[in-house]
Amino acid sequence: MKNSTYLRDLLREMEIPYTEEKLDQIYDFYEMVIEMNKVMNLTSITDHDDFMKKHIADSLAPIMFHVIHEGDKILDLGTGGGFPGIPLKIFFPGSEFLLVDSVNKKLSFIRTVIDTLGLRDISVLHGRAEDLAHDSGYREQYDLVVSRAVANLSVLSEYALGFVKSGGQFISYKGSSGVDELKEAEVAIDQMGGCVDILYEYALPDGDSRTLIIIQKEKPTPKKYPRKAGVPSKSPLR
Repeated sequence: MKNSTYLRDLLREMEIPYTEEKLDQIYDFYEMVIEMNKVMNLTSITDHDDFMKKHIADSLAPIMFHVIHEGDKILDLGTGGGFPGIPLKIFFPGSEFLLVDSVNKKLSFIRTVIDTLGLRDISVLHGRAEDLAHDSGYREQYDLVVSRAVANLSVLSEYALGFVKSGGQFISYKGSSGVDELKEAEVAIDQMGGCVDILYEYALPDGDSRTLIIIQKEKPTPKKYPRKAGVPSKSPLR
């Protein structure tokens, strides 16, 4: 089998169910990232075991806490090289995914991944969150928004919560700084119509500390948010 024993061991330790077909797709994705990384900066993590732990297992971590459900309409904001959107799509084939990024050449690569793996009900979108979140086709249309390694939580909440429908959730993947970022982001989360539902602190197998921050969308985001492109990062809501 082309998929690794190491990945199987990681998923077993995290109690994440898998099939051989899903592992094959994950491994094909890994090989495509490593090959494309020779000409495009997709990731600094190229060692096989580190990739499986820090990219794949980390992307799939929400499964441990049952916060993603088959059939959810999901947006991956700032997907970069396809994390966490591609691994999550592989494990939730019945969910509809939109992967958003401001770097078009990365999205071109992801289109190739989607075609090669034969993934369905998944598309990509080029643009900035500050603009797209005001488009009626995307604003408050998603059950779930996920984002990993994009921005400080205060800024990220302004980027993300405009896409989440009332009653939906935003999942922010953070490292050990998650608790501190959450304290600084309370005002931004509240102004965007959200509230913190729960915070999960955990460690990847033999890895660093991680935090998943689950934010519930309680009410519609005021029309003035997010602010114009560049403003949230320069003047975070406090």
